[in-house]
Amino acid sequence: MVYREETLGYKYKTERKINISPSQLYNALFHTFMPYSGKAVIHRNKTIQEMKKLIIFDLDGTLLNTIADLANSTNHALQKLGYPIHEVEAYNFMVGNGVNKLFERALPEGEKTEINIARVRAEFMPHYDLHNADESRPYPGIPELLTKLQKGGKMIAVASNKYQAATQKLVNRYFPEISFIAVFGQREGINVKPDPTIVLDILKIANVEPQEVLYVGDSGVDMQTAKNSGVSACGVTWGFRPRTELEAFEANYIINKAIDVLSLV
Repeated sequence: MVYREETLGYKYKTERKINISPSQLYNALFHTFMPYSGKAVIHRNKTIQEMKKLIIFDLDGTLLNTIADLANSTNHALQKLGYPIHEVEAYNFMVGNGVNKLFERALPEGEKTEINIARVRAEFMPHYDLHNADESRPYPGIPELLTKLQKGGKMIAVASNKYQAATQKLVNRYFPEISFIAVFGQREGINVKPDPTIVLDILKIANVEPQEVLYVGDSGVDMQTAKNSGVSACGVTWGFRPRTELEAFEANYIINKAIDVLSLV
């Protein structure tokens, strides 16, 4: 039996033929091959990856750095209601589970009631709708990555816990040339991540199987979402949460640069 082995490098790809027995081929299927970017990618699965047809991205902390605008609008709401505000960096650990959870975390102890969360939301929403693109920007390499994926025939989607209107607005603003097959944020009546509904809805639209999907995100919530959906999880280190969180939630891959996604699909 002839097994074709590909060796990937930064700027080249070579092929060579290897004579291999059926038993050797079987054993080879359980090896992990290091992708082209070397130590930038950590593999946690032990089988050769399936060809991915669909890549689903989280938005905040993965495609876009939105933390300053989220922090500024939340602080605006807190200040209007007479509550203490927080440093921008503190919001890295408040976001990720939808805006209501953000407001609950931002409120001081003893004030985390449903009524107060609703009051903060009422002040936050009109401010954020006007200012959600003041300082938000794509992370380095993201526009180029999305373009390469699209040109390579891959389907691309967004699955976010940000409310739907803001998710769609930001995607339209920063990635107008990308034809996403779905852009889903937090929708009325749909559970937020890590509930798998948002991902499963995208899989239905794309008409793909879970093994044909890579989910890319920056937090434990994202890694849980991928696991709950039965798809491969790729954690990114440039977002809001530390590498240790991605490791704790058993990401299949951990990458340091946007372009490294290409080696996984």
